[in-house]
Amino acid sequence: MRTRLLPVMAVVFALSFLGLQPKALANGSPTIDEASPQEVVSGMANKMARGTANLATGWLEFPKQIYLTSKEEGVAKGLAVGPLKGIGMTLVRTVTGVGEALTFFIPYPGFFDPYFDPAYVWQRE
Repeated sequence: MRTRLLPVMAVVFALSFLGLQPKALANGSPTIDEASPQEVVSGMANKMARGTANLATGWLEFPKQIYLTSKEEGVAKGLAVGPLKGIGMTLVRTVTGVGEALTFFIPYPGFFDPYFDPAYVWQRE
């Protein structure tokens, strides 16, 4: 199990270093040069907490995707397609959690923004 996880973690870690140039986003996020030390530390802490939470709760995507697919497209499709979506999103959220936890000190993407929305499994899409 550990030998299979190592290449995935290496790819996530390498991809997290792409585009490390800090830049202001359209939503007004500060750059690392414009931010106060408190904002930088707060951003790093939020990114670490988000990464740890996604690593620990990524498995909740499995039942969530079954439920959402059943609610939006019917029970039959929810039972057929929901588990596949759940497996995919479980992997995405868990690997993203690892990436965010390992790179919490890097202001990427944006200014310590989440890699994708919703930032946590329990938030609405």
